[in-house]
Parts: sequence; C-alpha cells; structure tokens
Amino acid sequence: MICYSVLGPFFPSEAEKKGASNTIVGLIFGCFALFNFLTSLILGRYLTHIGAKFMFVAGMFVSGCVTILFGMLDKVPSGPMFIGFCFLVRAMDAVGFAASMTASFSILAKAFPNNIATVLGSLEIFTGLGLVLGPPLGGFLYQSFGYEVPFITLGCVVLAFVPVNMCILPKYDSVPSKDSFWKLILLPKVLLLCFIIFSLSACLGFLDPTMSLFILEKFKLPAGYVGLVFLGLALSYALSSPLLGLLSDKRPYLRKWLLVSGGLMTAVCFFMLGPAPVLHIKSQLWMFVLVLVLVGFSLGMSAIPVFPEILQCAHENGFEEGLSLLGLVSGLFNAMWSLGAFTGPTLGGFLNEKLGFEWASAIQGGWALLSGLATGIFYIIEATRRSSSLQNPPSDNEERTHLLGSET
Repeated sequence: MICYSVLGPFFPSEAEKKGASNTIVGLIFGCFALFNFLTSLILGRYLTHIGAKFMFVAGMFVSGCVTILFGMLDKVPSGPMFIGFCFLVRAMDAVGFAASMTASFSILAKAFPNNIATVLGSLEIFTGLGLVLGPPLGGFLYQSFGYEVPFITLGCVVLAFVPVNMCILPKYDSVPSKDSFWKLILLPKVLLLCFIIFSLSACLGFLDPTMSLFILEKFKLPAGYVGLVFLGLALSYALSSPLLGLLSDKRPYLRKWLLVSGGLMTAVCFFMLGPAPVLHIKSQLWMFVLVLVLVGFSLGMSAIPVFPEILQCAHENGFEEGLSLLGLVSGLFNAMWSLGAFTGPTLGGFLNEKLGFEWASAIQGGWALLSGLATGIFYIIEATRRSSSLQNPPSDNEERTHLLGSET
C-alpha cells in the first residue's frame, strides 16, 4: 500500500510538468485500477490452479520490480512518450498488486474461517499504515532526494520481503470448484454489496489525483507537508478497522447498520470536503483534516463488513466451502474495488478540471449516497419479507405439495 499511496503528494504536479493534464493524471491513476479489476477476476477464478502462496509471492516480486521502474520515468521525454510509459508501468504494477491481494485475502480467510471480519479489520491496520506512511514518506524523500529515490527505496523493500514470505507462508491444497463469478455476482444481495465496494473505492480513488493539487493551491503548503494531510484519513481508517471487524464478527446483525450508516456518512463527508459551494462555507485546513478523519472512519464502517456478508450470502445459496470459494470472493472484492478505483480518479480528474474540487467532491459523494440508500431499502424489504413469512407460515397441504414436488 505504501507503493500505491506514495505517488499522491508529488506525482500529479510532476506529471503536469511533463505535459499531462488533470484528466490524463486521473487516467494514469485509474489505469492501475482498471487492470487490477480485469486481473483480479481471472486470478480469483484460477487461484486453486495457480496456488495461493505462489500467486502471493509472484505478485510481490512483480510489484517490487515495477515500482523501481516507475522511479525511472522522469528520464523519459515529456509528452506522449512519458504518458505512454506511465500507463504501461502502472498496468504491470496492477497485475502484481492484484495477484498479491487476491491471494492474501484467500489465505487469511482460509486460516481464520470463524473470524474473517476481525482478521480483515486487523489487516486493514497495515493497509492504513501504508496509506499513512506513503504520502509523508514519499513527500519527504521527493523533497530531499528527488523523484527517483521514493520508488527505488520502496521497490527494494518489497523485493526484500519476497524470500521471507516464501519461507513463512503455508501452502494450502484445494479442489477446484464448478462455481463461477457469474453465479455469485448475479445473486441480488451480492450485486448490491458489489455496488457498495465500488462506491467506496470510487470516493477514495477520487482523492488520489485531486486532493494534493487542491491542498497546494488552497492552503499553499509545500509538497513535503501535503503528505501529512493524508494522515487524517489513513490513521482513522487504520485505528477503527480492527474494532469494526471485531464488532462485525461478534454482532453479525449489526453489519447491515454499519453498511447503511457508513455509506450515508461518507456521502455527507464528501459534500463537506470542499465544502460544496452551495453551503457558502470557507474552506479551512483544520476543517479539511477533520472531514478526512470522518471519511476514514465511515469508509471502514462500510468496507469491513462487506467480505463476510458476501461469503455468508454465498454459503446460504449453496456455494461449496473451501479455498475455491474464497478465491472467487477475494477476486470479486478486489475487482469491484478496482473498478471503483478506476472510475473515481478518471471521473474525478475530469470533474476537477471542469468544475473545481469543491463541486467534484460533492458529486463524487453521490456514489456513497446511492449505495447507502439502496442498502437501506434492500434490508427493509428483506426484513418485511421475513416478517410476513413468519406471520403466515405455509399450511400443511402446501408443505406436503412442496415435499412431493421436490421428491419428483
């Protein structure tokens, strides 16, 4: 995650110097997510054929090498050649990232089947740490040593962990399943949960190409300090995720309330991030950081319960338990997250260029608003149906007819 987030404070301005517009910068960020989306679906389907351990280690190796390559892009001539190489290297990085993330989710879910949300919430501590350390570390290294050093340093660190994981990680054997992504994603509840993942990722991805430019222009902070502003979001997400995961495992009935509340809260936060011009509130640095803290918490409220909810829905609909199902769910989760991470920066870069950050962030929050409202409506309808079925149980004749029909 450090390799992913290190670009935020300085790459947009560097890319502008090389002739890339805001929209192109958004596409470069979004390119990573698009290839991550496509690769996650394929790797999730064939996880049991490739092997979870091999997929994870190979993904780390590719990611480390490509991160170092990204640090060499300042040597490329400005204009179309620079832009083209940015797209190529980011696409290669996405393949490695998708492999390691899909495999890691499956390995953890296999190792801790009864505490999935807690484990994933604990994992998000390190995701949050990556988001926390990436921007300030990248900004500091960039300001002190130049463009190449942040990428070369982090790439070497990733490569150093490859042999460590080869020795530590267990190897799981499993039988491939006949279940498919289409069978899983066409379940109405899973489809809604996929939209939640997409909306959260789109909101978070929107900040990558836009927030640093807004901070530099609005608050006149140097590049080294821009990364510190990212701390508000990342720290709140990292600290709240394990608690939300524990709550989700211990009180599964609260997951629906977390999903609904998280979506609506995220929408309000993005409306206040600018803030939206209709509010006629002057943007101030302390308020901006406070809203980012709330964004980190609200994202955790929705993101942490989604994985166990999809897994529970799959079990209820006859999917076979095992590593194959975990691969499908992990691949689907990463694919939907990546689709949102492509849409967020791409649309966000365009809206930021045409309307400004204040309106762009308010519009982007519409994804979270739609997902929160849709989730609330879905759970209300589900509760109403269950209540009516309990009040009107099937008669003996209906049950006998149903049993005779199932026997034939």
